[in-house]
Amino acid sequence: MKVAVLGAAGGIGQALSLLLKTQLPAGSDLALFDIAPVTPGVAVDLSHIPTAVSIKGYGEDGLATALQGADIVLIPAGVPRKPGMDRSDLFNMNAGIIKNLVEACADNCPEACIGIITNPVNTTVAIAAEVLKKKGVYDKNKLFGVTTLDVIRAETFVAELKGKNPADIHVPVIGGHSGTTILPLLSQVEGIEFSQDEVEQLTHRIQNAGTEVVEAKAGGGSATLSMGQAAARFCLSLARAKQGEAVTEYAYVEGDGSDAPFFAQAVKLGKDGVVEILPYGQLSDFEAKAKADMLDGLKGDIQTGIEFANQ
Repeated sequence: MKVAVLGAAGGIGQALSLLLKTQLPAGSDLALFDIAPVTPGVAVDLSHIPTAVSIKGYGEDGLATALQGADIVLIPAGVPRKPGMDRSDLFNMNAGIIKNLVEACADNCPEACIGIITNPVNTTVAIAAEVLKKKGVYDKNKLFGVTTLDVIRAETFVAELKGKNPADIHVPVIGGHSGTTILPLLSQVEGIEFSQDEVEQLTHRIQNAGTEVVEAKAGGGSATLSMGQAAARFCLSLARAKQGEAVTEYAYVEGDGSDAPFFAQAVKLGKDGVVEILPYGQLSDFEAKAKADMLDGLKGDIQTGIEFANQ
C-alpha cells in the first residue's frame, strides 16, 4: 500500500508522517511531499526508524512522482490558524492550495482515496469534489473530510469529566468541522448520564477546542500533534478497510443530502472507500435544535467551496 502525505513538512504533516512510519502495515510505501526545502530531510530523518515501511521525500518538483500509484492521499497542506482567526479566515489562503493539489491527485492517482485535513474542511472538501468532477474522476466514496479530531477530543473531554478511561468512551460527532457545525451526540454515550449544564459546557468545549489550542500556543501554531494523531487513526482505519477488514469511522462525506450535501457521520469503510453511511439515530431535543441551527451555515460553507472551484 502506498500512502502520500501532501504538506508533510508542516506541524501536522510531520506528526502524521511519524505515526504512519511506525504504524502502517509492513511493506507499505510512504511518500512525503511539501514545497518546503526541508522535506527530503524529514524523510531521511524518519527513514532511520526501524520499521518495514519505505519512505521517500519529494520537494517542489516532485508532486507527480509522490502521487503516482498512491492508494491513500492525505492533505494537511496549508496555512495554520492564528489567534483571532476562525477557520473561514483561512479560506482564501488554503482554497487555492487544495485546488492545485487535488488536480494533481486527479492526474496522477485518480483511483486513490483522498483525506482532506486542510481547514476550513467544511469548504475545502467541496472544492476537492468540484475539481475531481471537472477532471472526470470524482467518486464520492473516495473523498473524505477528516473530522476524527472532533471525535478524539470529545472522547478525551468526556473521560476527563467523568473520571473514565478514554479508550472506553465512544462519542458520535456529526455535522461539520468548525464551531457550531461540530455536534457531539452526548445523549448517545453509553453508560454515562450528563446534566443539562454538562451537555452545554461539553458541547461548547468540543466545538471550540481548536481555539483552546491556538490561544494556549499564543501565536505559536494551532492543533498539530492531536490532528496528526487523528489523521493517522483515520488513515490506518482506511488502510485496514482496504485490506478487507470491516471498519467504521466518522468522516465528512457526500451523502443523500438530507442534512447538507456533505455531512460528518459514521461511515462503514471497505476496499473502495465508503461502503455505507450509517444513520446517526435519535437526537435529544438539545441536539436536534443545535443541528437545525447550524445547517444553514454548513450549507453556506459548502456553497462557498463550490463557487470557488467553478469561478
